[in-house]
Amino acid sequence: MKKIGSAFPLATFDRPLVTVDVVIFALRNDTLTVLLVRRPADPQDPFPGQWALPGGFVDVQQDSSLLACAVRKLKAKTGVTTPYLEQLGSWGDESRDPRGWSTTHAYFALIQAPEVDAQTPAPSLESQWFPADDALRKRLAFDHRQILSAAVARLRSKVEYTSLPAFLLREPFTLPQLQKTYEVVLGRAMDKSAFRKRMLDANFLEESGMTDGVQGRVAMSYRIKDRELPTTFPRMFKSGE
Repeated sequence: MKKIGSAFPLATFDRPLVTVDVVIFALRNDTLTVLLVRRPADPQDPFPGQWALPGGFVDVQQDSSLLACAVRKLKAKTGVTTPYLEQLGSWGDESRDPRGWSTTHAYFALIQAPEVDAQTPAPSLESQWFPADDALRKRLAFDHRQILSAAVARLRSKVEYTSLPAFLLREPFTLPQLQKTYEVVLGRAMDKSAFRKRMLDANFLEESGMTDGVQGRVAMSYRIKDRELPTTFPRMFKSGE
């Protein structure tokens, strides 16, 4: 098989615009939030002044893959380098971007709510956290509302049978804190004893010592054993469980 290399001539057909967009989720004030950025106000730019998902064009000089581009965009917007990052899907057609035939490859990230320090980009008029449900009601640039809707649906469906919400918490955390995170993402209450059994039986947590819990009581804290992939439970949560 002939090896493809620089000796081959460049393609002569038109190429689509290629971007990567990242839906960045964080838990802030007991609310599932998403980071949006404001498009430039210049009328020469598409969708001037509208809110959009963080992202941008693939840079062939920097990005060795789509994932590398997503990691770069995520770090530029949040300062985070090792979040939970999952490919969501691809969108593309001749009309999504007025500049030409365009395709975007979307990812979603789960990060711990940023702590304010000198290294963390602060929210501004150009970059703000919004409750996810509020963001879905906004008129977003391009087809970003469709992408955001797909990301919210993917996250909430996977929460029913995986340990994904744990990636939203700063470690170490307690089981009541983890349960609260599940309830926030799913939008419903869960039974305390059934939830505790499900989490401990899944064996994805390791003890990290006692810490202050609710109402001044001490409680065991935990860390995630393996942050590469979420744990999958043998069955989904039932309503009220």
